[in-house]
Amino acid sequence: MPEPLPSPADLSLVSDCDNCFGLCCVALPFAASADFAVDKRAGTPCVNLDADFRCGIHARLRDSGYQGCTVFDCFGAGQKISQVTFGGVDWRREPGSAPAMFEAFPVMRQLHELLWYIREAMALSAAAPLHDRLRRALGDIDAMTSGDAAALAALDVAAVRAGVNELLLEASELARADAPGRRHNYRGADLIGAKLRNAQLRGANLRGAYLIAADLHGADLRGADVIGADMRNADLRGADLTGALFLTQAQLNAARGDAATRIPAALARPGHWAAGAAR
Repeated sequence: MPEPLPSPADLSLVSDCDNCFGLCCVALPFAASADFAVDKRAGTPCVNLDADFRCGIHARLRDSGYQGCTVFDCFGAGQKISQVTFGGVDWRREPGSAPAMFEAFPVMRQLHELLWYIREAMALSAAAPLHDRLRRALGDIDAMTSGDAAALAALDVAAVRAGVNELLLEASELARADAPGRRHNYRGADLIGAKLRNAQLRGANLRGAYLIAADLHGADLRGADVIGADMRNADLRGADLTGALFLTQAQLNAARGDAATRIPAALARPGHWAAGAAR
């Protein structure tokens, strides 16, 4: 049987802003809220976007009311659209390309997110029976990312996600089967503000759970499936997320943690955690 593929962090599924045309700062809309200081329409450049496609307030985004920007992760879709799909020609030099570029970007972002999940599933030894199917899914989606802007815009991404999700769920069940103790099922549960301090959630199913502002201080989340879980402002100080399934950088960025929070090696400790996650 072929060896599992490398971690997603070893591939082009990590954002590289230096090779992107500021697409997340232009293509996507946002509304004035706790995450964004102002309203912005899709296709309109953010007022903080500089001429070199860098953010003019990157070092102080959270203090300036743009916390949402520090959470977002494109999974490398920005540089793929910029350097591959559009061959390194940016929307400022060729304004006519802007509509197609901005429409293709969110589609590519979803495809790259799926590639991240599939790569992680293929690294699970317990999911070995699924590796052939996972490889086929990987190849199919990788081929989709190589299409031109028109092909990307025409994709039924919801259908693609649905098919991959069933495969990822099978991988999750296999990986969590041997977790010790009771395996809690909180799939899609409303756990907003829940008191889960020091909770034993090893191997739990937290797929799509609402963990907004939940107290998970010191919780054991080893091997828990957290795909799609909303972790905004969740307290992860001292929590153990070692081997958490399908955990993304965006989820960590949205949460609060500290130096004692244990995270998978493929992910980075968010900078705002250094001060004890006071925000």
